[in-house]
Amino acid sequence: MKNPNRQTITKLQELPNICKAISADLELIGIVEPNNLIGKDPFELYDELCKKKDQKIDYCVIDVFMSVVDFMEGGDAKVWWAFTAKRKEMLENANN
Repeated sequence: MKNPNRQTITKLQELPNICKAISADLELIGIVEPNNLIGKDPFELYDELCKKKDQKIDYCVIDVFMSVVDFMEGGDAKVWWAFTAKRKEMLENANN
């Protein structure tokens, strides 16, 4: 996956793994520009989105959120499914 320049990205859809629908979801929860993702907890973003939409959303959205928070905090651009195992582990540990 190509690493975009995080310093020059101004639109959510310029981020790795972010399509129009996920961009709209992020905007719904107050994330309107890429820098708003820095320091955010992807699990809290997911919970907030579920509350706003009044429904349980596919857990893969957490992976997408993990990927963009990681990227904006200095990580390499990675496909969202690269975060699936980490998300599953974190959820399992939280439930034990």
